[in-house]
Amino acid sequence: MRYVLPLFLLLFSGLGVVGQNQGASLEGYVSYVTSQSVYVKFNNTAKIKAGDTLFVQQGENLVPALKVKDLSSTSCVCTPLTSTTFKVSDKVFFKPVQGSATNKEEPAPSVTANAQEPINQTALMGKPDSTGAGKPLEYKKKQKIHGFVNIASNSALSNYSPTISQSEKLTFSLSARNIGNSNLSAECYITGIQNDKQYNETSKSIFNKVKIYNLDISYDFGKKAALLIGRKINPKLSNMGSNDGLQFELKFKPLTIGIIAGFRPNFTDYSFNSNLLQYGAYLYNESAGKKGYMQTSLAFINQTNSGKTDRRFFYLQHVNSLVKNLTFFGSAEVDIFGKEFNSPDSTYKTKSTPKLTNLYLSLSYRIMRRLLISLSYSARQNVIYYETYKTYLETLLDNQTMQGYSLQVNYTPVNKLSVGATASYRFSKTDPKPTQNLYAYLTYSQIPGINTSVTVSTILLRTGYLNGRIYSAGLSKDLASGKLYMGLTYRYVDYHYYNTEYLPTYQNMGEFSLSWRIVRKLLFAVYYEGTFEKINQFHRLYAQINLGF
Repeated sequence: MRYVLPLFLLLFSGLGVVGQNQGASLEGYVSYVTSQSVYVKFNNTAKIKAGDTLFVQQGENLVPALKVKDLSSTSCVCTPLTSTTFKVSDKVFFKPVQGSATNKEEPAPSVTANAQEPINQTALMGKPDSTGAGKPLEYKKKQKIHGFVNIASNSALSNYSPTISQSEKLTFSLSARNIGNSNLSAECYITGIQNDKQYNETSKSIFNKVKIYNLDISYDFGKKAALLIGRKINPKLSNMGSNDGLQFELKFKPLTIGIIAGFRPNFTDYSFNSNLLQYGAYLYNESAGKKGYMQTSLAFINQTNSGKTDRRFFYLQHVNSLVKNLTFFGSAEVDIFGKEFNSPDSTYKTKSTPKLTNLYLSLSYRIMRRLLISLSYSARQNVIYYETYKTYLETLLDNQTMQGYSLQVNYTPVNKLSVGATASYRFSKTDPKPTQNLYAYLTYSQIPGINTSVTVSTILLRTGYLNGRIYSAGLSKDLASGKLYMGLTYRYVDYHYYNTEYLPTYQNMGEFSLSWRIVRKLLFAVYYEGTFEKINQFHRLYAQINLGF
């Protein structure tokens, strides 16, 4: 452990020469992924603006995959347009439209069961670089306001329950950059949820139904400094979670120095909690060369509960693609505050010995244009907040490290045909057996004559309590040039349990999705999922209407 911090500190000394690839399409890569957003790095985002569409490559085709929500001079915060699963180092492309700075039409996204989940839109607190040959042009601020209103309904029923489980959600998102062509910006992401279970809740708190995921204002002091006040996840400190307070950055190329101070949202209902004070500082280095990019973050965070230390840790992250066709991503959390249980007198002794809490390493290598191999390793422990969970400390302190390996191969042997496989192995000392997972797929895009994409896949699963197999086949079709999109999938599930008290589970599952872009910024979508067992049947219907502005 004593070598971890010096090793990451050395990474800050590397400086790249800024360059930019020329061509019809701009190529970037995924630098970070959360459950709500995908972060994409480009050499320069001067040709990109909020609302544009980013693409991924399938065979020889570029397929719409992401929508830009916010951006800085080299980074974009995006929301997925499809159910594609993104990983760090995945390549992403932007296609400039001749005669326009934006993509005129956005294709209709496919609908998944978790469509329009809360998106913590994290502005990357920076301004686009000046562009043009010779002397750089002076940057002129321009107001950019966009957002959406989404109404969604989720219904579930089964043959053994006489009632229908029902929930509704209203989402409002707004991003206002450079209000009145000034340095002032604001954004919010708020949801209101109503479901049948809430009628039985004893708490009358409005935060049982209303969730504020993002609500902030920010101000740029020229190109060297930026201040943000409100609730926000800092993309350089994503593992820290949301902060209710202030965030300030000073930029000295290629370094950025930042401080953050405020409060953690309440851990039960995500409301404001003045007892959960947190603060920290970070260094951030970002540089780009002709062959790739490098990004390094080092942060110190102290989190408290009622004035007492809850958690204190370092966070380190590094992305490097300076070697052609090779991308490395690494992140680590090192806790430097802990407690030991003393059995004789049933007390806890504070300690400051560094402890590696989480480690993730990923290496991707494109052997040739059509073949990509990725290898990753993770080691994590349950994060302990010593004051928040003090009632359960004796149990939590005896936790084990969960380790895992993953190998992924993606190959495009011919145009429009893609095959791939992912094998993973996860284990801890307390597991009766390690968890093994093998996923393989084959996709053929745009079958001639019917203009339909087909995907078949299989999952082989072995855990400490079951063996399972899942077979799947699905098709998707664009019915009206990006206006109407349909998907249809069938799955067969076969689970066998080691415990003889549980009978094998056999399921036939059907999924149907339809999305209709009524006009450019008005989308209606519906998703149905049916699960059929020998005796039981389950049905789920999800519908939404989304109006952008």
